[in-house]
Amino acid sequence: MKKILLKTENLSKSFSSGGNLQHVLRNIDLELYQGDFTVIMGASGAGKSTLLYALSGMDTPTLGTITFGERVISSLSQDELAIFRRDHCGFVFQQIYLIDGMSVLDNVMSAGLLVSKDKKAILAKAKELFAAVDISEETQKKFPAQISGGEAQRAGMVRALINSPKILFADEPTGALNSKTGLDVLDTLTRFNEMGQSIVMVTHDMRSARRGNRILYLKDGVIMGECDLGKYLAADDADRQEKLAAFLTEMGW
Repeated sequence: MKKILLKTENLSKSFSSGGNLQHVLRNIDLELYQGDFTVIMGASGAGKSTLLYALSGMDTPTLGTITFGERVISSLSQDELAIFRRDHCGFVFQQIYLIDGMSVLDNVMSAGLLVSKDKKAILAKAKELFAAVDISEETQKKFPAQISGGEAQRAGMVRALINSPKILFADEPTGALNSKTGLDVLDTLTRFNEMGQSIVMVTHDMRSARRGNRILYLKDGVIMGECDLGKYLAADDADRQEKLAAFLTEMGW
């Protein structure tokens, strides 16, 4: 039986715009499980990124609760949420937020040293992760502007994983990359998931979505359905594509 890692009850998010109340998320009850690669899909404006930010503690819900393990994180202060995110969450975005004035390695080290002062251990973990994403020592010494978009995104993954997060949150991680580079990033995410990393990813791209084992479809702030694809195997990709396409058609994609 899968272990529940995070759950929501009646999760809702509303915004006031021009004097009108806009309901972005509506009474979402959701359980996320340890070791899953969960994908959130839906049309533009469905609330995908808002849901991701709420689940990760980057945004506060208007109503409802979010429980991480035994801890209700939706009631934490902003300072407490910042500590929670630092200690338990990793983030990969479409926009790659590496610090321009620091080397690739220093970008990762600075994130690790926020949690642990054991520089030697952090460096060893960084080197292990860099090797896993195929970033050479020479590239690690470069500044972000000196490396390719794919290298920068993979370096961003290393930074996101340096503190061994319980969940890695990814928001359109291949959205700004070309086809080949995007595939390299997907392969990297898949490898980490195979090693036990829990991942929640927002995407509109079917190729990316097929890497997940659980697909959630969001429409008008409500989860309309989900599709179980099972763990990713490259040999099964054509079957996964057919099953996902049928599911998305049923959802009105």
